[in-house]
Amino acid sequence: MPVDPKGRTEAGYVRHAFICAHERPDGAARPSCRPKQSLDLMRQIKQRVREESKENIRVQKSGCLDHCEFGPTCVVYPEGTWYGLTTEGSIDALIHHLLTGEDNEDQTLKLV
Repeated sequence: MPVDPKGRTEAGYVRHAFICAHERPDGAARPSCRPKQSLDLMRQIKQRVREESKENIRVQKSGCLDHCEFGPTCVVYPEGTWYGLTTEGSIDALIHHLLTGEDNEDQTLKLV
């Protein structure tokens, strides 16, 4: 029987962040997150989480999350909390959420 290389005994993650990496063609009616450096941001967040936690936390790119106007955008599960990663404060709030499970309502994505 195969053994998990990370020593996990259950599938899944304590928290799972998806960061939009969608790129629309030039001239598209809506913006997209990749030109806003979402992949570089994802790598930085992933690195910080790896350095600061031994928990089973996953940070990965996603396809379009459909809120690119507010992006780069991110959603964290299992809570379903959304972030617009446009300021240092929102990025720090996301990392804090991933590490502790606590969100900062003032830093989560608001559509209005």
